[in-house]
Amino acid sequence: MSSSDMFMIKVPASTANLGPGFDSIGMALNLYLTLEVERSDHWEVVPLSEEMAIFPKDESNFIIQIAAKTAAKYQKELPPAKVKVKSEIPLARGLGSSASAIVAGIELADTLCHLNLSRQEKFEIASEVEGHPDNAGASVFGGLLIACQTTDSVDAIVEHDVDIEIVAVVPREELLTKTARGVLPSELPYSKAVTAGAVSNVLVAALLTGNYPLAGKMMKMDLYHQPYRRELVPHMAVIEEKSSEFGVFGVALSGAGPTILCFVEPGKSGDVIAGLKKSLPDMDYLSLKIDQAGSKVFSMSGI
Repeated sequence: MSSSDMFMIKVPASTANLGPGFDSIGMALNLYLTLEVERSDHWEVVPLSEEMAIFPKDESNFIIQIAAKTAAKYQKELPPAKVKVKSEIPLARGLGSSASAIVAGIELADTLCHLNLSRQEKFEIASEVEGHPDNAGASVFGGLLIACQTTDSVDAIVEHDVDIEIVAVVPREELLTKTARGVLPSELPYSKAVTAGAVSNVLVAALLTGNYPLAGKMMKMDLYHQPYRRELVPHMAVIEEKSSEFGVFGVALSGAGPTILCFVEPGKSGDVIAGLKKSLPDMDYLSLKIDQAGSKVFSMSGI
């Protein structure tokens, strides 16, 4: 694609952890951050959705900063462009809004500077910036991602055959990741860490084999983060208590929260939303599916 063309970048939202898969399991969701890009003689960021209007409208915008740093990594200078930005992803709700912005910036640099980065390279850059691979990897690859980030490498397995629906119960108040990280312990006793790892392993196996009741059981048995964050998300206990009545097989805090995810078999999300609204009427509810495509760039020439 010529950098003189108009193009569109589309990056999915994501959830992380799914309970015990702390900082290592992510899932792409069908909410999107979208950029419409056209070459220009100066930088201009135009918000097309209300939530995007709070961010800088020049090259100091976070997405442009990520793009510039990515270009510099490959000894390239990022050419200016007019970028129209809209997002369906709620901010500071645990649905990967920051990771999607990082991935969008990398895709912007890749296209404008003809970097020809592979998905693995985009994943590695995004994980380095984000600090963990779960949200970033899910936004790049789509699907269900199981990843490990060390000082030497970032490795992942991506599965595109998990067939479930997700109901996101979204509070109208933010919960910053810094706050949610602040309640976590600095270490776990060895025996507890062994059990926590086993729970995470069984969660992955259950999801990959379609044993959804077992996956839900493992989500609830998390020892890494949910026990410590429950005080920040009192609505989680209500959802866990009520949701099984409506066919939910698993409940998990989405990333650092405060969004809670209910996992159901296809076709049941409407019943879940209708049922939970009776107990929690002041929440927003989203019926979601797994995005299987990951981040994409489309030519808009001639449109």
